[in-house]
Amino acid sequence: MPTYQYTAYDASGKQKKGTIESDSPKNARASIKEMGLLPLEIKETKAQAPGVKPSSGGFSFNAFFQPTMSNSALCLITRQISTLVSSAMPIEESLRAVAQQCENPKHAAIISGVRTKVCEGLSLADAMKKYPRVFDDLYTSMVAAGEKSGHLDEVLERLADYTEGKQELKGKVTQAMVYPIMLTIVATVVIGLLLSSVVPKVVEQFVHMKASLPASTVALINISDFVKNYGVLIVMFIGAVVCAFMVAMKYPKFKYKVHSIYLRLPVIGKVSKSLNTARYAQTLSILHSSAVPLIEGMRVSSDTLTNVVAKEKLNDAAEKVREGKGLSRSLQDTKLFTPMMIHMISSGEKSGELDSMLARAAVTQSNEFKRNISLALSIFEPLLIVSMAAVVLFIVVSILQPLMQMNSMVGN
Repeated sequence: MPTYQYTAYDASGKQKKGTIESDSPKNARASIKEMGLLPLEIKETKAQAPGVKPSSGGFSFNAFFQPTMSNSALCLITRQISTLVSSAMPIEESLRAVAQQCENPKHAAIISGVRTKVCEGLSLADAMKKYPRVFDDLYTSMVAAGEKSGHLDEVLERLADYTEGKQELKGKVTQAMVYPIMLTIVATVVIGLLLSSVVPKVVEQFVHMKASLPASTVALINISDFVKNYGVLIVMFIGAVVCAFMVAMKYPKFKYKVHSIYLRLPVIGKVSKSLNTARYAQTLSILHSSAVPLIEGMRVSSDTLTNVVAKEKLNDAAEKVREGKGLSRSLQDTKLFTPMMIHMISSGEKSGELDSMLARAAVTQSNEFKRNISLALSIFEPLLIVSMAAVVLFIVVSILQPLMQMNSMVGN
């Protein structure tokens, strides 16, 4: 008979852990309730074969092949479940109806799988944890809080809004990066073609003249010869450097140093800092308003960040809050957030309206990120255009100078 590990609350509200034998999770949950406990989490413990070591948490093919779902599809499904649950329909029936409405067979299979686990006795949050690439820690933590508080429909509606906001934020980052990257690639390709194909044919006429050439023309000929002879090697070298950098970023120490440098850069640092703080503020706001404990909300919020330095600082802030320090003072010590956000959170702590102040702070951080993105683009794009113009001007002047000398010689 399978053995299950459980976490439950007793009548006094204290958390207890233990094991119980049962033929199914549903019966295990019923047995725990008969013991006068409120089950919070139930996990089956699998016996380990002798000599087999537990997994070290590295790469797993099972995790790699787990199904995924786009943010837009997840948002739609979340709203559908929220609507059905708010109409007093049982969660099993709600999941069945949503699965039947899914046009994508893979999405329908995911929702059906969640429903199957719920029918076996798992809570909705525990059932969703079986699909970590679809429902992350933030999602499952909020669903668990909604189930405990009895406001699952409201929590799901907030989750849908949050998913839309996250998608919008991701879209702004992508939009901000696509244009500069494409412009840089096009400029590099055009200049490379000019130096390797066009310029050699033009300056070849000047070389046959065996006349003294201006310094700019000589420099252009040398650069053109270098690109023509070593262009492929240059491209291979750049590719090797990029690959080596990506491999090095797999090592925590190197990644930490790189992310630390990101935060100190003049423009990129502001963008990276505002992106991570905006994501953190939005996540913490939605978790706290959904009755997720503050410490747990801070932990989940820090896990959503992309910068490991910022993540470490905010984990330290969570420990300070656990030790009794105020939220605003703990976040202020990280030196990541704007004074306005710190002041708003401090005001919310004093007035007892932390939920509303966190929501306003999230909006403030999101606006700060948008301003920094606009500033970065307004600086980078003109610099890139001016650099392209300078290179093209150099090529044109280097070609025109010998032509002007030839015209002068012919005129004389």
